[in-house]
Amino acid sequence: MALELKVPEVGESITEVMIGVWKKREGDAVATDDAIVEIESDKATVELPAPTHGTISRVLKGSGEKAVVGEVIGYMEPAAAGAHPSAASSQPVVDVTRKDGRTDIGSVQIPAAAPAGQPRVMPAAARVLGEAGVPATAVAGTGPGGRVTKADAVAAVSRPAAPAKPAPPAVKPAPVAVPAAAGGGREERYVLISPIRRKIAERLVEAQHQAALLTTFNEVDMSAVMALRAKFKDTFQERYGVKLGFMSFFVRAAVEALRAVPQVNAEFRDPHIVFRDYCDIGIAVGGGKGLVVPVLRNAELLSFAQIEQAIGDFARRAADNKLKLEELQGGTFTISNGGVYGSMMSTPIINPPQSGILGLHAIQDRPMAVNGQVVIRPMMYLALTYDHRLVDGREAVTFLKRVKDTIEDPTRLMLEV
Repeated sequence: MALELKVPEVGESITEVMIGVWKKREGDAVATDDAIVEIESDKATVELPAPTHGTISRVLKGSGEKAVVGEVIGYMEPAAAGAHPSAASSQPVVDVTRKDGRTDIGSVQIPAAAPAGQPRVMPAAARVLGEAGVPATAVAGTGPGGRVTKADAVAAVSRPAAPAKPAPPAVKPAPVAVPAAAGGGREERYVLISPIRRKIAERLVEAQHQAALLTTFNEVDMSAVMALRAKFKDTFQERYGVKLGFMSFFVRAAVEALRAVPQVNAEFRDPHIVFRDYCDIGIAVGGGKGLVVPVLRNAELLSFAQIEQAIGDFARRAADNKLKLEELQGGTFTISNGGVYGSMMSTPIINPPQSGILGLHAIQDRPMAVNGQVVIRPMMYLALTYDHRLVDGREAVTFLKRVKDTIEDPTRLMLEV
């Protein structure tokens, strides 16, 4: 009896998801707990595991299609008792038809061999061709066995159609010199917006519309932190198994500044302002599906090693879309490091309903006046964007100055002064 593959619960209040990449195709053998398909929500990407070993028998929802929690998106046939899944699988053929101006992608079939003249089309390629109304027979496949891949489909859709030959004019016009277009082609590619990317867009617009955003800047001399890091980095890595980076210094400095200026750690919840005696600091990292902000819970209690280990773990799992939903929720303050991409200065946008975000930037040697002398120092620009409904300019400048003083004299972090 076929087993139903249903969309799992992916988080509180999330009812609609998008089907991501099918890791297994129709006819593929799977073992228990093998990842079958990625399920994308507006907060995270999760994998649907195989409930037992067997064979994927039918796919109902293709990549990019929407589904609701609990909906059946495919079927699998469990293997007979004592049997083991085979690694052999066949490639699917997708039937793409046009009905009443609508593209229908039929069920996926697994014939022993494709009929003569009938190309084998991969599911992602079928979607691209169907949306553009391009017949599969018009595309030359470059995949294994002549299969039409997504790259083949994109190339076919992007290829400009041959212009129709115009009727000869009654009077032959004078030739007009048309300059050749500089550079290469002018193709366009259509890519579906992922739920995470859509949610990021919604929240950024929400922040602009609902909060009174203002940004203040300062600059910090990184000499002391760089010297301290160079002195202890080998010992630190040997003892804790992780590199000593700059982010742990800024997390600790931000904690000290949030304690000094609690308004930046607060939330505007009309008719109240909610103050917090803990610091859950979000660390913005680039993930496989876009920017994500996993949260360091109770950062005020974490050591340098614990901060570095947690950030390293977040970065690795974000690249593989392995972050858990609960790790992306909450947070009272955020730190975003655009310096890793070379940014010199920016105005970050807060993550609602938070009231502040600290932007870090690239370190660059610049001439500075120190004790009446011009010296070269490694400098970084800092930016604090804050919600002016809660935080006044005085508090914002005080916060940023506290971060600057702590980084320029990191012994403050040990003495808590």
